[in-house]
Amino acid sequence: MRNLLLASVASMGALLAATSGAMAQPVKPVAAGTVVVHLNGYLQFGINDMGSTYNTYSGNKLSSVATNGDVRLYAGFDAQTVSGVDYGTQIELRTTTSDAGVGAGKTTGTGSTQGTSSIYVKRAYGYLGTPDVGFIRFGQTDGAFGLTQTGVIEAFGDGSQWPGDGSQVIVLPSGATPGNFIYADTSSLYATNKILYITPAYVEPLLGGSLSATVGYEPNSNGIKEGYGSYSTAGSTAADLASSTSASDLGKRRQNTFDAGMLYTLKANGFATKADIGFIHGTPIRYNGTTPLTAAQKFDDLEVLQIGAQTTFAGLTVGANVKAGQVKDGYAFKVKGTRDALAYTIGASYVLGPYVVGASFFDSQSAGGYTPGGKVRGRSLSEYGTAVGANYVIGKDLSLYVQYMYGHAHQVAGYLSNNGTSNARNSVQVQAIGTGATFKW
Repeated sequence: MRNLLLASVASMGALLAATSGAMAQPVKPVAAGTVVVHLNGYLQFGINDMGSTYNTYSGNKLSSVATNGDVRLYAGFDAQTVSGVDYGTQIELRTTTSDAGVGAGKTTGTGSTQGTSSIYVKRAYGYLGTPDVGFIRFGQTDGAFGLTQTGVIEAFGDGSQWPGDGSQVIVLPSGATPGNFIYADTSSLYATNKILYITPAYVEPLLGGSLSATVGYEPNSNGIKEGYGSYSTAGSTAADLASSTSASDLGKRRQNTFDAGMLYTLKANGFATKADIGFIHGTPIRYNGTTPLTAAQKFDDLEVLQIGAQTTFAGLTVGANVKAGQVKDGYAFKVKGTRDALAYTIGASYVLGPYVVGASFFDSQSAGGYTPGGKVRGRSLSEYGTAVGANYVIGKDLSLYVQYMYGHAHQVAGYLSNNGTSNARNSVQVQAIGTGATFKW
């Protein structure tokens, strides 16, 4: 059961593991009556040659060579009472920066402005339980929908590919980069405060596999302490806002989110197989204003169903995942009257000694920027992306990688807008090839 509860850092034991968070605590096994404190980390650097539809735009031009990098710290502890109850915490710290073109602490040549680099909390949660009764996890953490996600292969190259936050994808202009919702390991889902229950593993007698379930509840889409700093009256900045008189609050905040997932695992005849089914539902802020809403300000509930599976044999892992429902890229609310979304991903990775090779592909159809009655966008946004990568694992804490990514997004232009122009996304694309190093400890 502990393998179901691991924290982000546990899945990083092998350097090829994805940089996104994952399933389980405790991070380190502990003996009864003891406490183990840990400070793990992650550092990645890469250099890339990249191009896109928007490398040249409105007189500006991007260099084709860019670097990416990311630093994360994972602090916490794991403990067990003398009676066998496991408990502990996990905190994930990341870096963020400001002022493009100005290094952190570097004064510009024309003034005193300095670039900044700061640390912020991405995940922070505690857990408590036993393998026999299950575990409760609480805090700013991955939900049931993300924890049970299966068949999304990212453990090659930079370890993240399209949902990356600091990896190769960060150097690509977002206007030309395909968005997606096929990856549930996204901060719009895991950087929020919630409570989860993970059941004990049930061993089914027919094949000998194990079945477990995870359920979660998120009252609102705030993180730890977010929305309480100036909480004097009900207002748009309040953490537990349920309805608003301002249309600008609609669609950007989520409330009463429930998610659930079931995970089946089986090891037989040299195969290690996993399959999952999951569901997530959330509602937007309600509107109490007097000004009539436009079509673009009315939103459906968030509802997504996923099914995934993967299997590993002799170092080869293959997997696939499908998601469908009322959603837009980034798990945003879709406008009422627009199409439901459908996406799938397939991928594979192969480990042979210190070498890893892998590839993945995703395709997504969603409403994009279409609004009923609008004049500038077609009904569907079509997006796809592929990634191919390889690793050489030098040691348990260091891996070198090379990776290529290509992505495309297209939304048919509709009628011209009132000023005679069309701002539909039409057809945009990006690509990048890069190499780098990943340290994990």
